[in-house]
Amino acid sequence: MTALADELKARIARFGPVTVAEYMAECLMHPTHGYYTTRDPLGRAGDFTTAPEISQMFGEMVGLCLAQVWMDQGQPSPFTLAELGPGRGTLMADILRAARGVPGFTEAAEVHLVEVSPTLRAAQSVTVGGAMFHDSVESLPDQPLFLVANEFFDALPIRQFIRAEGGWSERMIGLEDEELVFGLSAAAPIAMLDEKLESTAVGDMIETCGALPGIAHVVGDLIARNGGAALIIDYGGWDARGDTFQAVKYHQKVDPLAEPGQADLTAHVDFAAIAAAVPSAVTEMTDQGVFLERLGITQRAQRLAQSLSGDALKEHIAAHRRLTHPDEMGHLFKVIGLYPNGAPPPAGLTP
Repeated sequence: MTALADELKARIARFGPVTVAEYMAECLMHPTHGYYTTRDPLGRAGDFTTAPEISQMFGEMVGLCLAQVWMDQGQPSPFTLAELGPGRGTLMADILRAARGVPGFTEAAEVHLVEVSPTLRAAQSVTVGGAMFHDSVESLPDQPLFLVANEFFDALPIRQFIRAEGGWSERMIGLEDEELVFGLSAAAPIAMLDEKLESTAVGDMIETCGALPGIAHVVGDLIARNGGAALIIDYGGWDARGDTFQAVKYHQKVDPLAEPGQADLTAHVDFAAIAAAVPSAVTEMTDQGVFLERLGITQRAQRLAQSLSGDALKEHIAAHRRLTHPDEMGHLFKVIGLYPNGAPPPAGLTP
């Protein structure tokens, strides 16, 4: 067990079981024992690898997509170029590099990164010099916003509820024989879940993310009022059901209760909840592989391959497959775009 596990056990013993959301928040963002506050989790030596770390092509496609939207909207200047949860800053660096070929884009861009991890902020400062940092989206400037959120919403804490005869039982984390275990609260009506009653049956589990609507609304409101676009890329679905709470350590799924603070905790993103929260226009949800192919990733991969050979070429081919193939990230990861009402949607996506 871990130091954080001891703290959580003491808290539960004194005050009672905690929700999954409370557990996630402590495990990920505890000031001294939290997963994101104490480490750089990315890469082969870490616990997981995101799309920007797999290949530069991902960031290039995203960057050119945003640059096209910027041109379609009359090249506003200045504008906010923002990323939520930027990891090491690799994606933003690739976006800026790819967009340098678009006259005026990088000159008009003011780079803003929303990141709460001191460890990752330090890495981002090296990778993306001159960026401005924010703890939340609420402090982003009130001007045109061009934003990307890649694997950001999946790390927001969720609550889990199971439909019961008498309403809903919430999945909780308590103690049994001094070990952390899952349990259920007593069934009761829950007003915020009334809208789910017609689409669920007894035994169905649903997940809610309390922070998601507020964040999505702020982003969508800035875009609706000032122009811009947002690309939200994550694994998830549209108004999905079932238990998606998971932990990953050293690139393998592990028991989420086994080592609090030592593994990444995530859940699938409900893209329908994002769409319902924003005042801007929203595109259809699209597979990541389809989105990248529409933007020309295969042609870019072929050009890059011309200068490669041996193991480097094999790794390049594998990276393209991993990003786009339906059996890899191509189908699991989804994309939606936010854009001003009445404007064209971002390239690669449909209204």
